[in-house]
Amino acid sequence: MSYFDNIRTFVRVYELGSMSAAGRDLRISPAVTSSRISQLEERLGVRLFQRTTRSLSPTEQGKAFYRGATEILEAVESAEAQIVNITENLKGSLYVAAPLGVGRRLIAPQVPDFLKSYPEVSVRLRLTDRKVDLTTEGLDLAFFLGQPEDSNLRIRKIADVERVLCASPEYIVRRGMPVGGDALVSEGHECLNLRFPGATEFRWLLKTKDGPKRFRVSGRYESDDGDVLTDWALAGHGVAMKPVFEIADHLRTGALVPVAEKTPPEPIQMACLFTHRRRQDPKTRLFMEFMVDRIAATI
Repeated sequence: MSYFDNIRTFVRVYELGSMSAAGRDLRISPAVTSSRISQLEERLGVRLFQRTTRSLSPTEQGKAFYRGATEILEAVESAEAQIVNITENLKGSLYVAAPLGVGRRLIAPQVPDFLKSYPEVSVRLRLTDRKVDLTTEGLDLAFFLGQPEDSNLRIRKIADVERVLCASPEYIVRRGMPVGGDALVSEGHECLNLRFPGATEFRWLLKTKDGPKRFRVSGRYESDDGDVLTDWALAGHGVAMKPVFEIADHLRTGALVPVAEKTPPEPIQMACLFTHRRRQDPKTRLFMEFMVDRIAATI
């Protein structure tokens, strides 16, 4: 077994925190995964992981080796991708996930231009506002808004996206204009909330004169589809916190107007996630760079 394969296996075990998960990701058996780690430890003369029957954690030597190992893999994979780009045409399917608003307004309109340049590539676009798992769902990359929970994935930041608290004129006439986050809470405004699996409460991060502050908001309306929240806001049912690019047309026409402008929302990060292994695929790399450039020029 090559030393390079052992390093690659070590990196995936480190990132996924499990021999079995790394084996599934690399499509090798748990026994082979364990053997590769043992071979690497024997060569280096140190323990890279502390193992118990229930857990696996990197040693200090393992943490140090991981930093160097990732640099080695990234350099090799970059060289491989350049060779592939030169020696063969891109072909095959790309599996991409994105939030509904991002996917409909920013990703989907650009896909035809990408495919014109690569006629043997197919794009399988999955749109959902729920959080996705790249490894278990077989995704090449996923666009997202916010902060990822899985720090073992690679992140390519695209931009900080401006957001706005908004409501319809009808709602403001009926309920009054909230001046800030405190009013949203104290005056019992109907807040339209985006539901994520496991969420037990909703806290909106807003700018105040004392710095960013989280306001615990509530409301009878919630959905896991951001466009549903927009529709409810347009219909006068409450206050929504939306990325500006998603509702720019409604702001221009006055169908939605900014509210609580004394405490506007903090910007939210837009980025894309990919696994270490996916980064070496030239299709993934080129699609990601193409979309990053197009999106950054749009928002």
